[in-house]
Amino acid sequence: MNILVTGAAGYIGGIMVEILCQKDWVKTVVGTDINQANQKSSKYQFIKRDIREVMDDIISNNKIDTVVHTAYILPPIHNKKQMEDINKGGTRNVLDASVKAGVKQILYTSSTTAYGFYPDNDSPLTEDSPLRGNGDFTYAKNKKEIERIMQGFISEHPDIVVTIIRPCFVVGPGFKNPLAEHLKKKFVMLPSKTLPWQFVHEDDLINVMALLLEKRIGGEFNVTGEGTITFPEMLKTLGNTQIPLPWWLLYPLNNLSWFLRLSFITKFPSSAMRMMINPWIASNEKLVRQTGYKFIFNSREAFEAFAMSINK
Repeated sequence: MNILVTGAAGYIGGIMVEILCQKDWVKTVVGTDINQANQKSSKYQFIKRDIREVMDDIISNNKIDTVVHTAYILPPIHNKKQMEDINKGGTRNVLDASVKAGVKQILYTSSTTAYGFYPDNDSPLTEDSPLRGNGDFTYAKNKKEIERIMQGFISEHPDIVVTIIRPCFVVGPGFKNPLAEHLKKKFVMLPSKTLPWQFVHEDDLINVMALLLEKRIGGEFNVTGEGTITFPEMLKTLGNTQIPLPWWLLYPLNNLSWFLRLSFITKFPSSAMRMMINPWIASNEKLVRQTGYKFIFNSREAFEAFAMSINK
């Protein structure tokens, strides 16, 4: 396989490049990003490119037959228009270039946030649950909208294997997103009433992605660790202290801090905190049944691996 990885300088994209370069069934790997990706391998070539710019030459010149699309603005930014342009416009651009070049498989990394955070969510969420990503949280909203784009693409191009994975929050030694930064504070503001969370270890996610590529398996799959861990348990593991605040107070306080760009208080809008108070647990049963994959870490073990990496 000749594989293109978009977002090669990102968390998941970067690890994916390293793993793919170690696989004997992979011939070459090309990575793109606006930031330099410094992975080293004789199989690997990095090309600096905005995901919204022309990709045709990269795919055709390198005889790309497989695309792993991980490029996405993950940390919330204040410029929502730019965030949506990169997330949705970039995806359309990659899909168009893939069709022109006759790519055989496209793997897109979506998220369980595409289901949204609602009191009446299915418990657990399955791949058949409605995608209702919250409109006031751009990350979840875009994940839902891009999946709609992907479904239209699948209908128009049934000859291309399309794989959509929906991981829950990914943790491990490389976990550095705004939630990680928030939980690592000595005193952590959180809703007074939170629900248990799911995590998937980065190693399990990468293993699943590689398996789905090697076997050319298409479809939608939740990628989630077994079991859950509570926020008090997370903070105890990290050695930090929770400051519980009622939702009616925390929501405006956190939002004001976000809009004033007080990053020492928060790095995400209050709409993101809804995932802490509404049921949001997804089943991995379909993935396990169809692929036979056995997870190395459950949710608790995945989070503990993250905690150990920062407590060294």
